[in-house]
Amino acid sequence: MTAPAISFRVPPRPSRVVVQIASIAVGILLVAAFWNLGIAWEKLATLPSRLGHYGALMFADPNWSKLPEALYQTWRSVAMAWVGALLGVVVSTVLGIPAAAGVGPWWLRLPLRGLFAVLRAIPEIIIAIIILTVTGLTPFTGALALAIGGIGTHGKWTYETIESVSHGTAEAVKACGGNVLEVARWGLWTVASPELMSLALYRFEINVRTSAILGLIGVGGIGDMLTGYTQYRQWDTVGVLIIVVIVITMSIDAISGAIRRRIMEGATVRDVDRSV
Repeated sequence: MTAPAISFRVPPRPSRVVVQIASIAVGILLVAAFWNLGIAWEKLATLPSRLGHYGALMFADPNWSKLPEALYQTWRSVAMAWVGALLGVVVSTVLGIPAAAGVGPWWLRLPLRGLFAVLRAIPEIIIAIIILTVTGLTPFTGALALAIGGIGTHGKWTYETIESVSHGTAEAVKACGGNVLEVARWGLWTVASPELMSLALYRFEINVRTSAILGLIGVGGIGDMLTGYTQYRQWDTVGVLIIVVIVITMSIDAISGAIRRRIMEGATVRDVDRSV
């Protein structure tokens, strides 16, 4: 007895024309991007030796007498970052909660989300250049630029966090007759606050790095000092400044990361051996 023949249809092979066209387009864009950069290829061969030369000038014999001034300017940059983070987080939290779906009406959500998108599109250094015509070249200008620039990003984080939490408690508060503020305070904030506080600390970490860049336009801080000594080619002092920036930034990242883990994960559970 022979088994009956089973016939089946092989599915058609998917077309790869679209993938091939997209690959060719990406390749053309990549070549065009390199072409417009005006890269001096003959100088790239000397780049490693040049980096080694300037690295030796900066770190072979650093000028540690500039360390107190470097620490003071770093403190100004950190203060700038902290004030900017605090102002930006407060404003973006107030604006971000009603921008979440299910909290604010659409006629309020859409303008707020548009505002956040516009602010995210403008770099902090451009904001600083605009507002320094009013506030002048002061660290407060840098703090304001960080605050305004942070509103766009942190506002987006805020309404996305609010939308991702469970709305069971918020529905319960709404069912009991709570208004929008009471729903936001008792139904959403209690659930979303750990995540929002963690994001606020992350915003502070970002501001610390950005404040050094803002110093390049003269608003003060370690970036301002770094620009001055680089222009005068005092590499031994530049080396000290780079070491201070790296150590301070890594320390702040480590401390902030530990605090954020503590907020999100809670206290570490330790096993306790008890002898009866």
